[in-house]
Amino acid sequence: MSRPQNQSLWRWICVRILTLAIGSVIAIALCMWLRYTIQNLWIIFHMPQAVRDEFLPLRDHPALDPALFHQIMDERWGIDYSVPSIAPADWIMVGVLILVIIPFIVVLGLSAARPLSAQFFNLATSARAVSRGEFNIRAALVKNAPAELVRFTDDFNTMTQQLERYERELHASHVAMAHELRSPLTAAIGRVQGMLDGVFQLEPQQLAMVMKQLQLLSRLTDELHLLSLADAGQLTLSKSSLSLTEVLRERAAWLKPQAEACGMAITVATKVPCRYMADTLRLGQVFTILMENALRYAAEGGKLVIEVSRHGAGYDITFRDYGPGVSPDFLPSMFERFTRADSSRARHSGGSGLGLSIARAICIAHGGNILATLPADGGLLIAIHLPAH
Repeated sequence: MSRPQNQSLWRWICVRILTLAIGSVIAIALCMWLRYTIQNLWIIFHMPQAVRDEFLPLRDHPALDPALFHQIMDERWGIDYSVPSIAPADWIMVGVLILVIIPFIVVLGLSAARPLSAQFFNLATSARAVSRGEFNIRAALVKNAPAELVRFTDDFNTMTQQLERYERELHASHVAMAHELRSPLTAAIGRVQGMLDGVFQLEPQQLAMVMKQLQLLSRLTDELHLLSLADAGQLTLSKSSLSLTEVLRERAAWLKPQAEACGMAITVATKVPCRYMADTLRLGQVFTILMENALRYAAEGGKLVIEVSRHGAGYDITFRDYGPGVSPDFLPSMFERFTRADSSRARHSGGSGLGLSIARAICIAHGGNILATLPADGGLLIAIHLPAH
């Protein structure tokens, strides 16, 4: 159901002020007109029939007998009725009307201003709650509020919704971060302690295991640092002209031994160069992440098909695997930090849960985006859109 169109604040105020002002003048004028009309009808009704028959034609045409017209007027309405001045009765009538109408104006004015006041009150109350850290608060919309306040309230509610989501993601991210950093650190400390206690021999094999955990820890900190730069808008890009096809083929060649080991063929279906201005290292990092992700989770599909197509002045790059795919419920959170469809398998296979988050951050830094869909015939399709320069 569509929301009714609200007036602008300027128009909202002007309409109400003008309505009250014009309405007050019309009300006073109408009351004065009624006063004279009722008085005239009353006097005419109580005239003798003979006098009424003489007066009614003269009322419309006084020039027929001015003397008789003024005689009847002076007798019935009073001699002061024709005096060219405002009679005290008129002033009294105006004063009475003003005293009666002012309360109505005040009541109507306060009633008309109530949506404005109520909307500001809702916003102030909600802002006070947000300042206390209650990000789940939403400001209620008041019916007939000005359009600017309606937009302001919508933006405020959107802001609090984003703050609530950021707080939830930050808490989850901190918990996951502590867990991810603790795992390799605990493993390395345990192995070193074992060597110090004589449980393990001090030999290259044991040192290599410690080094592997330290390398994983170093990789995690580097990835978190990159994401922090991206969140702050400080991710530096060194752009140059590159061939998207060449970068994809180069990254696929690097991963060919791993692909052959798990029985997957990586095919770059596009043959044209597809020139684009981008950071070769960062964009190559995105391609590597997506290829490694397919090798890790979709190897049973046997192939990964990569295509580049022109989209206006930009490009669309798709990574299509034929593995088991993911649950539809997982798609909305797929690119969040430390999110895995299968946490245990991801960790044992070397995944940190940050790869897709990094890919999204780099794509956004290039002005593009990345999304995942589930094709009808199975598997997973991840599409990157790179906009025009």
